[in-house]
Amino acid sequence: MYELADGPRIIPMTATTPSRSRARAAHLGPERRRPQVLDAALAIAVRDGIGAVNVRSVAQHLGVTRPVVYACFADRVEMIDALLDREAAALSASVLGALYDSGGARDPEAAFVGGFQSLLAAVAGNPAPWRFLFEGEPDPAISARFRAARAAFRQRATDWIRPAMIHWWNTADLDRKLPVLIEFFMASCESALRSLLDPDNDWGPDDLGEFVGQALHRAFRDA
Repeated sequence: MYELADGPRIIPMTATTPSRSRARAAHLGPERRRPQVLDAALAIAVRDGIGAVNVRSVAQHLGVTRPVVYACFADRVEMIDALLDREAAALSASVLGALYDSGGARDPEAAFVGGFQSLLAAVAGNPAPWRFLFEGEPDPAISARFRAARAAFRQRATDWIRPAMIHWWNTADLDRKLPVLIEFFMASCESALRSLLDPDNDWGPDDLGEFVGQALHRAFRDA
């Protein structure tokens, strides 16, 4: 710090003085900054696990101060909750798109194969949200959100599969069998997604979708 003759003091730049670029970061405003904060939270969750996502780590990832992040979200739980909202909506759209696109297939086997291939192609094109969903145990503070997302997917799958089984096979005792078949369907989806995301596996969306789709078709047909 230096004193000038006429009185004003000049403080030289130090390691603790905010840089000009960091000062500009806050000028984006919370609305424009929130997507960047969520992108950073997702990147950290995929790389280090959801437990590593907090205000400090997100601020460091973006190269901003913590108040910039706090201007967007009150705390880490609110930030992760918003991330779940955003990613769950995108993932749900991918799953439902795969289910409904397969409805025009020429036969049941083609519907199962086409549906899985479409879903796995969407995963391969944007794997980060799926890694966030499937890798690691969810944080206890938000575990209820994971269960709710899975329950919503179960209901959508049931709404699609029930009429399909009636139409294709007129499955006997369907009300009793369907809950078991839906759990089998969901477990098969999760297994296929994990296999596709596993770097030690050499499956691609088309061959893995064909393999899983054919296997699941046989199980549902024989039920």
